[in-house]
Amino acid sequence: MTPCFNWFEVVYYWFGLKFYDIVAGRRLLHLSRYYSVDESVELFPTLAKNSHDRSLRGTVVYYDGQMNDSRLNVGLACTAAVVGAAILNYAEVVSLIKDESGERIIGARIRDTLSGKEFDAFAKVVVNAAGPFCDSVRKMANNDVVPMISPSSGVHIVLPDYYSPDGMGLIVPKTKDGRVVFMLPWLGRTVAGTTDSSTAITMLPEPHEDEIQFILDAICDYLNVQVRRSDVLSAWSGIRPLAMDPSAKNTESISRDHVVFEDYPGLITITGGKWTTYRSMAEDAVNAAIRSGNLKPANGCVTDHLHILGGYGWDPASFTVLAQNYKRMKRTYGGKIIPGAMDSAVSKHLSHAYGTLATQVASIAQNEGLGKRLAHGYPFLEAEVAYCARHEYCESAVDFIARRCRLAFLDTDAAGRALPRIIEILALERKWDKARQKLELQKGKDFLETFKSSKNAQFRDGKHNEMFASSI
Repeated sequence: MTPCFNWFEVVYYWFGLKFYDIVAGRRLLHLSRYYSVDESVELFPTLAKNSHDRSLRGTVVYYDGQMNDSRLNVGLACTAAVVGAAILNYAEVVSLIKDESGERIIGARIRDTLSGKEFDAFAKVVVNAAGPFCDSVRKMANNDVVPMISPSSGVHIVLPDYYSPDGMGLIVPKTKDGRVVFMLPWLGRTVAGTTDSSTAITMLPEPHEDEIQFILDAICDYLNVQVRRSDVLSAWSGIRPLAMDPSAKNTESISRDHVVFEDYPGLITITGGKWTTYRSMAEDAVNAAIRSGNLKPANGCVTDHLHILGGYGWDPASFTVLAQNYKRMKRTYGGKIIPGAMDSAVSKHLSHAYGTLATQVASIAQNEGLGKRLAHGYPFLEAEVAYCARHEYCESAVDFIARRCRLAFLDTDAAGRALPRIIEILALERKWDKARQKLELQKGKDFLETFKSSKNAQFRDGKHNEMFASSI
């Protein structure tokens, strides 16, 4: 929903989004349309009718897709494994291997960061898809390479669900300082963002308090409810690897589009881009690798028709099978196992997160007494921890709360309360001793410290100051 405060904006956005409909073609979800003020407020009750002495003239609504990026990322790895890839996580490239003449990259020296062991992997072509870290990999081949990455910080915050109605988001294409701000329903909560500012590259980026406040101030202008810092359940920062063509003559080539470049024979670098175009990016990178290595693929690109694991045979009603056929057997504090309903909230979550593989998670919840929720108010089950350890390369507590489910991003404090139980289940799956469990708990706490929930802010006279007290 795009709020319009004069009739020019109504006409401008209506025509612009109709063109968007035409370009979408057969992939269009629904036609965009104009809603009157009364219709808009009915659809979005927290929308303000007046803002900065301006009166709302209506809204223009368009439709877009939404995904769970952690589940999609893991699904991609598992799908790759099924079709023949060798998948390795917790591994880093120490150095690149060149041929005897030093003219071509033929592999990489890799360190297993869990065991510390190192080994060599050889390949006809190496693809560098290290996101914001791709320049570091390129320098392993040639220390004098021109940088390709212009890192940008994007900050998002998560608010309670009442800030936005289910199924309807709000986007402001141009705030008073020219930036875009959105507020969307996401996994049962509301996510708002985003900032766009230059940043240093780090493994654990943190949002600054002024960035959080910028987002709160921006959405406040368009809502009729009090927007409070104390409502922030989680806030995080990510690094966008904005790309520039190293062969370009000026920095105006910095783009959100992806760049594929071979600046050393045998090393293909792909960077930039976004989730929306990841399959196109992959096709371009593989085509570049085929050319570089003079490879002879047996067939053409299959990405247009390839489903992610769990996608075959799934439909929106799949959750009803879970609700009707499975129980959640829960272990009480006294150790007694009692039955619970596989309610609609849990069934829908499992179905959307795991697709047709959700029945395997439901079986663990029913047969192994792991049907309890990990955090109050959230549908994540203990069974998911065991499933992810067995089938989805989950090697740490942080893996689960951040990279297999989105609990850390949805509610920092809830993730902190769930950590001990998650570690307990992983310890059984991975045969961890007490020392490793203690280390996992500390690593989890340290990781969650980079998420600035309301408990990370200290208030004085209605204002907040940054504070590094524990949120757990």
